[in-house]
Order: sequence, then structure tokens, then C-alpha cells
Amino acid sequence: MAVPMPSKRRSLVVQTSMDAYTPPDTSSGSEDEGSVQGDSQGTPTSSQGSINMEHWISQAIHGSTTSTTSSSSTQSGGSGAAHRLADVMAQTHIENHSAPPDVTTYTSEHSIQVERPQGSTTSRTAPKYGNAELMETGDGVPVSSRVSAKIQQLVNTLKRPKRPPLREFFVDDFEELLEVQQPDPNQPKPEGAQMLATRGEQLGVVTNWPPSLEAALQRWGTISPKAPCLTTMDTNGKPLYILTYGKLWTRSMKVAYNILHKLGTKQEPMVRPGDRVALVFPNNDPAAFMVAFYGCLLAEVVPVPIEVPLTRKDAGSQQIGFLLGSCGVTVALTSDACHKGLPKSPTGEIPQFKGWPKLLWFVTESKHLSKPPRDWFPHIKDANNDTAYIEYKTCKDGSVLGVTVTRSALLTHCQALTQACGYTEAETIVNVLDFKKDVGLWHGILTSVMNMMHVISIPYSLMKVNPLSWIQKVCQYKAKVACVKSRDMHWALVAHRDQRDINLSSLRMLIVADGANPWSISSCDAFLNVFQSKGLRQEVICPCASSPEALTVAIR
Repeated sequence: MAVPMPSKRRSLVVQTSMDAYTPPDTSSGSEDEGSVQGDSQGTPTSSQGSINMEHWISQAIHGSTTSTTSSSSTQSGGSGAAHRLADVMAQTHIENHSAPPDVTTYTSEHSIQVERPQGSTTSRTAPKYGNAELMETGDGVPVSSRVSAKIQQLVNTLKRPKRPPLREFFVDDFEELLEVQQPDPNQPKPEGAQMLATRGEQLGVVTNWPPSLEAALQRWGTISPKAPCLTTMDTNGKPLYILTYGKLWTRSMKVAYNILHKLGTKQEPMVRPGDRVALVFPNNDPAAFMVAFYGCLLAEVVPVPIEVPLTRKDAGSQQIGFLLGSCGVTVALTSDACHKGLPKSPTGEIPQFKGWPKLLWFVTESKHLSKPPRDWFPHIKDANNDTAYIEYKTCKDGSVLGVTVTRSALLTHCQALTQACGYTEAETIVNVLDFKKDVGLWHGILTSVMNMMHVISIPYSLMKVNPLSWIQKVCQYKAKVACVKSRDMHWALVAHRDQRDINLSSLRMLIVADGANPWSISSCDAFLNVFQSKGLRQEVICPCASSPEALTVAIR
């Protein structure tokens, strides 16, 4: 639609995004983004200003094709015109041109094209106070329309709340927040009776199952000390380190002794059984993590695995800090390489991370630890309802939730996975998942030790360089089981390029663990279509549904 305006006034609004529109100031010949000139330019009195403004508004509206049919008296003409002009301006976008304003002439031939914006905006009529036109700011405080755009912007900035909303209180980087999906009001409502959980069949009786996970570690560490437990890979895909069950047992004992006896004093130890400690290990060092994790179990200390903070104000670190503070964590276990890579102050000390409690950093490498005396031995007892470990998860609103897993739940879960997956001693499993949490932790760190399995851990850095690396390791080690995400299957599809030496006939289980898409049907089908000719059998692919709170819900 077109609104007739003064012929030369092509720059009615310089900043269309501002809430305040500035009427002409007849005391000066030029405008600087709607700013009002000082008193030295001869600013008119308030009565003159209101008369000039009403005259300008009435002229602008008089010949408008969009004016309403209702007439107004001379006294209320300015007010009614202002209301109509406010309605027009609140709903329209006016093209910007740099020509100076001129309110001395008026011709109906020249009009400014006005476009409706894409999004619908609600118009707010400006109330009239005395003879001056006023408009409301964000929280309803009236401000004179003659205020300059820069002052108005400053006022709007000052009116912003200094304290963020509670849900954003522990968020450092707002881009880390996931959008919370609002339910569609038009979606169909659920019908029928409410479903009830059904108890599954009883676990089969296995006579040689250990009474606890630490007892399983003790058994394999003393009976089969040279059996491989974990093989780590470097970024070239070559074996970097092989951790045997004997080394895992002795080093875990060493960590347990030092946690309980070398932190603090003999009279006042820093960590007692039942206390929580943080495990801060990088994603390419599962061996150090595994030793520290079992060291905590042997010491009856509760490990809380978390991500490595990269900077002092690391994105998302405040939620982790809130979790650590809630758990009463005062000690963080880490590796030598990770400790050297943490940000440090000029004096060489690790600064307190934003939102974190004050921590004592303790390196768990064997060369830094004292050897336990010959008469010291960890107290290994049957699984009970004490807390084994705390796993954290990030909710949809960006907050962090800690999930407590008891020792009995840990053992029962390992037994259930062993039976569901048919695990046997000395099987080889390739793990691409994060070994610190969820399916990667349950299969690659816990259940594997209970069954004396050999885990080939593929770091994420290797997957970025060579997406086929996990398939190559399955072929190389004749692995029976592989734990992947649908992402890893997709990357392998893109990168395979008719590799001739691929043979997946050794696989009896390909566990597909996707929290966001539990069944990943399309990825599974596409992967099967390509690799069926390479020895992959259809029944091998086993999508898995799980969550930290419910542990493993289902495996196909």
C-alpha cells in the first residue's frame, strides 16, 4: 500500500528496527539518524514542538488513501492522526534513502512505497500525555518520541535484566543449548489403555559368575595375568599399548592404595570410602581411564567420569562444575599427558575452572605412585547397594543430570548383557563408542572385564582420519563383536570405495548404539546392502536402545 508523504522526505526512518520513530525537527536543517540538535540551534519550546508535530502528522495523514472514514475535530486531529500513523508504521517497513527531510512542501504525486514485512507484528498505539506524543519502551515506561535513536538504544540496553534466567544460569555458551521442542497442540491424543512394564524371563543360572566386578578383576588378574584386556590405537591405526589383566589388577591396586593413604594426612585423609572423585581423561587414553576406574572400585570410592575441560571458561563446563559441586568432589584423577595439557596460570598451577569447586589434581600414572606395602590388600566384598559410579548426561535444556548406579545394579547389568549378547571368555570386541559413559562404558570397560574379553579401542581422532579403521580392525583381529553408532556406519559407507580385503564374516554381533535415533533402521539397511557381499550377515546387526537412567533397554 502507499502512504502519501512529503515529496523530498525519503528518509523518514533511518533505522527501521528501532521502536521509536522520530518526527521532524524544524529547528535544524539536517538530521543525524534522528538525533535532536542542541539548544544552541534554537530548539523550540514544548508548545511549538507539539504544534509543529501535529501539523506534520495531520499533513501526512490528510491525503492518505489508508485513512479511516471517521472524522476528528481540530482539537483531537493530532491525536487521531498519530494513532493511525503509529498503526501504519508498526506494521510496515519503509525504504531507506539518504536524502535530507523537507517538511515545507507537500504534493500528492510523490509517495513512498511501503512494504509489509514477512513476519506479522502487533501494532501498539502510543498514548498521549498532555500535548507531547509519548511512546512506551520495553517495560511500559513512557519516553518522549523526540529521544534520539542512540539514547533509545542505550535505554533499551540498560533495561535488560542483569541476571540471566535460571535455565541459562549455568550455561557458558548459548550455542551449546539444544532447542527444546514444544509439543504440537494439533497432534493426536493417545488412546487405549496405559501400558504396563512386564518382568522379563529370569537370568539363567551360571555357577561361575563372580559376586562382584572387582572379584572378577581379581580372578583374571591372578589366574590369567598375561591375557590381553585392552589394546589402544594411535592416529595411524597402529597398536599403541596393550594392557593385560595382570597389569590392570596390579595398577588398579596401586591407585586404590594411593587414593586412600597418600592424599591428605594419616589423621585426616582427603578421600575416604564412599567419597566421590572426578575422572578426567582424554578420549584417546582408555587404558589410563580403566586403571583409575577400577582403582576407585577397589578403594570403594565413587568415580564420576567427565569430559576434559579445554579452557578456563570451557563451553558447558559450568554445568559439569555444578554436578561436581553437588557430588562433593574435591579430588580429580587424571593422566600425565592430560595434566600437562590442562590450562595453567603463570605460576604453573591449574586454575579453578569457571563454576567448578576447588579440586586437587592427582596423576594416576604408576611412576608417580607409591607401591602399596606387602600386607595391604583391597577389601573385596559382594555387590551391595552402595554406589559404584555416577554417570552424567546432558538434558535437552542443556542442564547436566547425574545418574547413580549401585554395585548390585552394575553387576546385574553386566550379567544381563553377558547373557543377551552371548559373551564368552577371551572374545575380541572392537569399540568405537565413548568408553567413559553409556554403551561404550558398559561393554568396553565393565562387561568385558567380567568375561575376560579383549577390547580394541578405536579413538575418535583415528575415525576422523580413517573412517574405515573400525572395519579394518574387525578384519585384522577377527573380532566377534563391534560397538558403533550409525554415524560410524555411514562414514564407512562413504569411504569404503570397493575395498577388496574386507571380510566381516567373523562378526556375530554389530551393536548399533544411538541415543538420538535408537533404531537407526535406514543406516542399518544401507550398511547391510553394501557389506553383505563382504561377509556381513543380516542377523548380525543389533540396534540397541538405552539411556543412562534405565541402562540397556533393549538389544535386537
